[in-house]
Amino acid sequence: MVKRNHKYQSGEGAQYMTRKAAMRKLQLSMQDFRRLCILKGIYPREPKHRVIAQRGSTDIKILFHKKDITFLLHEPIVWTLRERKIFNRRIAHARAKGNNLLKNVRMANYPEIKLDHIVKERFPTFMDAIKELDDCMTLLFLFSTFPATKVITRDLTSLARRLTIEFMHYVIAAKALRKVFVSIKGYYFQADIKGELVTWIVPHYFPFQPQRKEYVDFKIMRSFADFFVVMAGFVNFRLYNTLNLVYPPTFSVSLDSKNSQTNEDTFVSERIAALNMDLLRSDSGTVDEEDEAIDLQLLEGDKDSDQARKIQEEALSLNKLKTLFKGLKFFINREVPREPLVFIIRCFGGRVSWDRNLFVGATFDETDETITHQIIDRPSLSQQYISRDYVQPQWIFDSVNQRKLLPTNKYFVGAVLPPHLSPFHNDSIYVPPEEASLQEGNEFEKQDREDGISDDEDDNTDQHRLEEETARKQVQLDYALEKAFREENSEVYTSSDKAEDKSKKDEEHSGEEDTKRKEKKKKMAVVSGKIFKENPKEQKQLTKQEEALRAKMVKSRHKKLYRKMMDKQKKATKEANLLKEKRQQIDKQKRLAQTEKRKTERKNILAK
Repeated sequence: MVKRNHKYQSGEGAQYMTRKAAMRKLQLSMQDFRRLCILKGIYPREPKHRVIAQRGSTDIKILFHKKDITFLLHEPIVWTLRERKIFNRRIAHARAKGNNLLKNVRMANYPEIKLDHIVKERFPTFMDAIKELDDCMTLLFLFSTFPATKVITRDLTSLARRLTIEFMHYVIAAKALRKVFVSIKGYYFQADIKGELVTWIVPHYFPFQPQRKEYVDFKIMRSFADFFVVMAGFVNFRLYNTLNLVYPPTFSVSLDSKNSQTNEDTFVSERIAALNMDLLRSDSGTVDEEDEAIDLQLLEGDKDSDQARKIQEEALSLNKLKTLFKGLKFFINREVPREPLVFIIRCFGGRVSWDRNLFVGATFDETDETITHQIIDRPSLSQQYISRDYVQPQWIFDSVNQRKLLPTNKYFVGAVLPPHLSPFHNDSIYVPPEEASLQEGNEFEKQDREDGISDDEDDNTDQHRLEEETARKQVQLDYALEKAFREENSEVYTSSDKAEDKSKKDEEHSGEEDTKRKEKKKKMAVVSGKIFKENPKEQKQLTKQEEALRAKMVKSRHKKLYRKMMDKQKKATKEANLLKEKRQQIDKQKRLAQTEKRKTERKNILAK
């Protein structure tokens, strides 16, 4: 007897399940099902043939893999969610009867969801957790700025704040920060943690405005935050142990005090004060420095290979970056956002302080004469010290991205700042002209370093160049004077001079014969070819033909991937061309504005 294949019992029809069917199978409400999927990392799938997956239905439905739903059946959290449903019904029953004692007892015994096993299940190794640390830290930094609301409780926000401060302290202790950028969204930071680049965003500190549910659903965000809080606790504990730091760290100011919970301004000042202190260590802290020195010595042994040279250059630039602000003291004015600047300066070995009368945690006063830089964000300042540089906050960010202390003359008080370039677009086709000029400057510095010219020898080399140029000009001047003198006194030449001229002419004649003989020999030898100039139109046509032939040679199973790659490349070139055109228009408008300004100035001068 032949087995009959029923419709939708195999293939895509049997692989997918709608959200409604999944909720019915798990016996959960919409809210609990959504929360369970967020915690377990299960998300809807897009089938190849939607009609078959939906068993003939043409409507667009949310589909899940059947394997994922059967995987959720064995999760202990499902039982906890069902118990919570029962407890909610019992608490509502006690509230309806007016029995407050029974209601409080049932609320005290309310079942808690434990997420430790889910963190271990989703991240089997420590490196897997670090790879997913971007979203975790971005969300926790966002929640750390929220006040207490009905959905987002004070316990969650205070825990998020503590975990973010602990993470920032690790980055400071490990000197792991690599790139910084300021945008409309907030402050972008990138750190190198155990060889993995972790990028997160710290939002600008603004007063909290309540959002409508249609725009932001805080219940969904709360589910993500509950999971990321547990994950960040595990990660921070492991990171602190790698540096032999005491965990949990103790801060000089209390982050969980009642005053900080009620007043947001006091909490922000206490959080920044906690960043401006060193943590307790269980060792002397000299192991990392010794390891770095050993690595550099090993790299110095093999200088011939290009790869070793690149690694050595990267290691040297990293060592310079880690001690970029070492030995410098910064004072931050009250109008400057302190938290990102304190974090950046401390990451690179600098010391920082602010006005102790306004905020807690200051380490030195403004009158301290050992201060090297004062960060100010106002057009003018009444009292200034000669011993320090007054710069705008952008100088800190640009110096970190360029990995060197930039000249402060472009960042003085009231000066028009240069464009703040993003360090996160290394693979893009379009390069702004300002960044191109900076890259050229860095290439010249590398060339000088390869030639053996260090930073200390720059002044000596400049002096030698000036001396050589002055000597060359002196020789040219002497020659011109001698020629002019001979032309004026041509009649005074003696007969001996004429004889000398005749002998010189004979020598020149013999020299001409020798050159003729050499030219005849050269005709018999191999002659170097001339440069052939290619026609750009012909070259473009040839490249198009080559691309068409290359596309024909691609296998049929790889053609879709090849088309995607080519479309991506075309899209990137199109965006680059649009950016170039936009830049040209901006430069044109600037030139027109400058010409109009000059015309008005001339008219005003003529009128006067």
